[in-house]
Amino acid sequence: MEGWWEDVKRFCRTTVGLPEGRASQPSYLYHFTSEREFVELLHEGDPVVVAFTISCPHARYLDKALEAAAAEWEGRVKFLRVECPKYPGFCITRQRKDYPFIEIFQSSQQEPTLDEQRSNIIKYSVKVMPYMYDPSPYGFREFFKRYNDNFSHLE
Repeated sequence: MEGWWEDVKRFCRTTVGLPEGRASQPSYLYHFTSEREFVELLHEGDPVVVAFTISCPHARYLDKALEAAAAEWEGRVKFLRVECPKYPGFCITRQRKDYPFIEIFQSSQQEPTLDEQRSNIIKYSVKVMPYMYDPSPYGFREFFKRYNDNFSHLE
């Protein structure tokens, strides 16, 4: 009887789309909880791929594709999912109405001026690039190859 239950669980894992070994592993995809957490992710220095989503069938496909890409790029690129109905203020600032969409944020620290050094102020500049490629590990590889000058530390 126990073997039967293990077969059912294995079948359910594979039909959900997760490989058999990945079903029990933690997710590599960050979920948006606050703008403060997002800024902390940016200050770590790695590019942050942000998927702005709503509840729809395409978003479920996008989640699976982002999870696979996040697993491949772990440690070099952070992947973040924002559920726009839960956090409308953050999504409205992007000024887009065609959901779901993906943008890539890259932060770099600027050289402080003398006054900023005295007051311990650190300024960052953030580049935002729209992502129009396939949301798969292959699509992200091609994107980072094309914009190699912005993401040269990923190679």
